[in-house]
Amino acid sequence: MSEKSKFAAFLQEKKLDARRIRAASHEIESLKREDRAIRLAKRIARGGEGGEGAPKETRKPRSGRPVTQRAMDAAMAGKPVSGPTKQRILRAVNRLLEQKKGSAVELKALF
Repeated sequence: MSEKSKFAAFLQEKKLDARRIRAASHEIESLKREDRAIRLAKRIARGGEGGEGAPKETRKPRSGRPVTQRAMDAAMAGKPVSGPTKQRILRAVNRLLEQKKGSAVELKALF
């Protein structure tokens, strides 16, 4: 089975390394202090009595889940990958392309 997936061909064409994608994803997706504050405010607002006065947060927190090696292997082999995982891979690839002074791509270009 020498047929490469669309994602693997894209990485080879743009000369991107899968290890750098995982590292970029870890940097992007890992929880920061403000994300924890958003989750805390949401938990307080959802709570019983004293939570009604909590301010509404409009920004969504980061997922806290970077791309795994297993997900990268599945994407490279052309196996099914979940939608949220595809979005994480896309964000990491776009970060690397931005660093290389390239233009961002859309999800259809990868999968």
